[in-house]
Amino acid sequence: MSMRNLRPSLMDKIFVSVLLVAIQQVAGTGEVMFAVNCGGDAHTDVNGIHYERDAATVGTASEFGRGSPIRRIAEADQILYQTERYHTNTFAYYVPIEENGDYILILKFSEVYFTSGNQKVFDVFLNDKHLVVSNLDIFNKVGRGVAHDEYIPFSINDGMLHVNGQTSPLSLDGKFSINFAKGISDNPKINAIAVLRGDLNDVPRLREWPDPDVSLEQDAQPPEAATEKTKFKKTSGPKAANPYDEDESWLLPIFIAIGVFIPTVICLCRV
Repeated sequence: MSMRNLRPSLMDKIFVSVLLVAIQQVAGTGEVMFAVNCGGDAHTDVNGIHYERDAATVGTASEFGRGSPIRRIAEADQILYQTERYHTNTFAYYVPIEENGDYILILKFSEVYFTSGNQKVFDVFLNDKHLVVSNLDIFNKVGRGVAHDEYIPFSINDGMLHVNGQTSPLSLDGKFSINFAKGISDNPKINAIAVLRGDLNDVPRLREWPDPDVSLEQDAQPPEAATEKTKFKKTSGPKAANPYDEDESWLLPIFIAIGVFIPTVICLCRV
């Protein structure tokens, strides 16, 4: 085989370049141990985190939110907050992690149905005993159609889960559970889940909210109403006249002249 045949082709170079970019994107977050787009299909986000298709069978997978634009997140990743899984009772996801280390659990939520607070309130536990999110009311947190993430640091050490100063064992097959507990107001839900190795500095975070450019009134509007009002922003002054509107005021003197001329002619004819 000649050395010429060993030279990389253009396609080889493109493939290597794309691979290096992908590695850099994922390396910028921390090793992804688990990620699922709850109630939806597989998706790779702008940070390079690949969310698996949801294969859970408990509860209901819903795409109701796909008609709702989601703020506070890149447009390409809105799907992570538009699909969801909910249940009329407490339900759980099971995360396999056996390696010792520090981790961050990211729980992704958005409210796409209710238009006021205290309509959906629930808790989240790990291993059905460690309370990590209490009385979560997504609307009261961020409003309607807005991404909201909860970040829960935890660690695994010799088959034990450590969170908030408490411990409990992993299951025999090396898993811990994330339990979404039924409360007194509607049903628990989850939009997406990710577990990354590291601490809070190693995970992508949502930008600050509320956004100073968004009025509180828009948060309370259904998405279709909000998109029709572009218009919740105040203008800088009174509405200006359209210079291209037809101005027919120049006809007024002519009508006045005709109105005076015709009676005058009639009077002269009678003389």
